[in-house]
Amino acid sequence: MNAIDVAAKFENFTDTWHPHKIAAVDDSVVLLAKLQGDFLWHAHPDEDELFFVVRGTLHMQFRDRTEVVRPGELIVVPRGVEHCPKTVDDEVVHVLLFEKSTTDHTGDTVHERTVTEYPEI
Repeated sequence: MNAIDVAAKFENFTDTWHPHKIAAVDDSVVLLAKLQGDFLWHAHPDEDELFFVVRGTLHMQFRDRTEVVRPGELIVVPRGVEHCPKTVDDEVVHVLLFEKSTTDHTGDTVHERTVTEYPEI
């Protein structure tokens, strides 16, 4: 039951598209990630996923539109909805993710970028 300095936690890693666990809440986890460039089109069939932008601008692509999410804003991707997060102009975007601990990193897509374990920082 200690306060977590989110900004300081972001200083503990440089890799992109690789979430790091900072807390657990019941059956959910709080993750931090740095995003840069395009990710993968994927969906999470059984879980919603929350992205809170701490720094930078996230472009959350859906098949029919793109939502721009700025610092201090969040977006919830409902279960089963195909999405592809991306950044533009080589910007590194810092996001806080909130999702069930059973959520697969790339959902129903398996790729070389798929991460199976999240290091705790």
